[in-house]
Amino acid sequence: MDNVFHMHPRAAEHHQSSLDRVIPNESELTAGVRIEPGKSYGFFTDTTVCIGCKACEVACKEWNNLPADNLGLSGQSFDNTGALSANTWRHVAFVEKSGAGGVRAQEQQPFQSGWLMMSDVCKHCHHAPCMEACPTGALFKTEFDTVVVQQDICNGCGYCVPACPFGVVEVSKLDGKAHKCTLCYDRLKGGLEPACAKSCPTDSIQFGEVSDLQGRARRRVADLHARGVPQAYLYGTPGAPGATGGMSHLNAFFLLIDRPEVYNLPSAPSRPSRRVAPSLFSGLAAVAGLTLAAALLFSDAERRA
Repeated sequence: MDNVFHMHPRAAEHHQSSLDRVIPNESELTAGVRIEPGKSYGFFTDTTVCIGCKACEVACKEWNNLPADNLGLSGQSFDNTGALSANTWRHVAFVEKSGAGGVRAQEQQPFQSGWLMMSDVCKHCHHAPCMEACPTGALFKTEFDTVVVQQDICNGCGYCVPACPFGVVEVSKLDGKAHKCTLCYDRLKGGLEPACAKSCPTDSIQFGEVSDLQGRARRRVADLHARGVPQAYLYGTPGAPGATGGMSHLNAFFLLIDRPEVYNLPSAPSRPSRRVAPSLFSGLAAVAGLTLAAALLFSDAERRA
């Protein structure tokens, strides 16, 4: 058996790197942004140019050493991943659009096929509900305004799971800890663009400062409207769908051309913490009402006796 490793002849021409160190601030070369602590970073995902290649999923799994999920085909979609999970921090959704009566349309709107595709990820909410629900402080905001789970502090209680209005966080069955996208926190600290954005061949996933991305996204929407796609809108920017219920805005936001529910996104997400006070007051009112009713019944019984 031949155990000799064969490599391309051109590889022998570059057997040693011409660089004597890691490229400083490499994100300036790949994303046009210098990563600095104290600034807010995130993703702008333009679904109109997503081709469903899943390069972002693969890059995320490779960099974070995540195991594969759902090997094989589901029989319900070309999307074998299915959803975000403790082992899948990027998920490319495949949504096939049909015409009237469920029949595939013969004519498509400009710049779109019969498919809607979107690379979903943790939204890294400005007011993160998962952080508010965490009793141990395992979830924290980094110096880049992103949300990360500290595995050595997480006790696996799972309170963050129902607190997330987007269904992102999941407790792993392997280690009993909560897991989700970190927006490549380790790469940001090294001046590197997140793996998913760097691998996206169409720039559907764009990384940068949130304020810059929001401006870029608004210009993209205006351009699509001018090109004959009036249904294009932003999800997760201030004042837009996805930024409701005290969320303020999402650091990972999207450009969509259909209802949020079509992409498995809630139309009006909210922070569960905003419902604590009304629920408490209604509960206290119910207890007071029951107490008063019991007192009236007791006094009535005494009078009859």
